[in-house]
Amino acid sequence: MPYTSPPKNYPVEVEPRLPNPVLPTANWADAFEIETLRVFSDMRQLAEQTIGSMPRWARWLLAIRNILVVPFGLKSDGMDDAQGTADCIDIFPVLDETKDRIVLGFDDRHLDFRIVVDREAADRASLLRATTLVDRHNAMGRFYIAVVAPFHRVIVKSVLKNAL
Repeated sequence: MPYTSPPKNYPVEVEPRLPNPVLPTANWADAFEIETLRVFSDMRQLAEQTIGSMPRWARWLLAIRNILVVPFGLKSDGMDDAQGTADCIDIFPVLDETKDRIVLGFDDRHLDFRIVVDREAADRASLLRATTLVDRHNAMGRFYIAVVAPFHRVIVKSVLKNAL
């Protein structure tokens, strides 16, 4: 179904689609959309040029996060799953890929998460939607999301701008 919304040349937060079949147990989600005139050969290329091209300041925040979570026994990043797996975008394992969707993510003790990037074609542009789905398993998962959500939103908006 072609979208008919006004052009969005900057990331706009939209209502996430819940429940979502990608992670039916998700109990936290957000979603952002942006319109792009760029043509990507496939969803992997799109993901590599957006999610895989995080700005230096975002990588710095992730490095701090990775140090802080070690005492809690949490994965320091997706590398635990990604090591030995050729199918990754940056630190995120690729779980599924179709013509207009790519799903990244991994499961941990405190939460499972998925990054879902959908592409919807229009006449001359594409609408990109990045949805983050999280299934928080326990108090640690709820606390973690409460702390990282503000940073997460800024990072998602920043990487989506890479699609312009």
